[in-house]
Amino acid sequence: MPRTIGGISGALQGSRRAQFFAELLEAQQGPELDSVLNAWWGRAMLDTDPDRDRIRAAAEAGTLPTTSMQDVRRRRQEFGGQ
Repeated sequence: MPRTIGGISGALQGSRRAQFFAELLEAQQGPELDSVLNAWWGRAMLDTDPDRDRIRAAAEAGTLPTTSMQDVRRRRQEFGGQ
């Protein structure tokens, strides 16, 4: 999904879309607007995930699998990243 106003609003439903537009209309151009778009893009991505209910429940229960930064760095190095 594009990280644009249209992409984000198209992925959100009902009151979440209205809340997105309310925050968007209050944000000033620049870092504040970028922050609103970034936050809502993440929420919109979760809304479009077919496993969203399972992921949300696991996050709320504290059982969502996590990865340490050390593991992320190691995996990046294994795959030729930095």
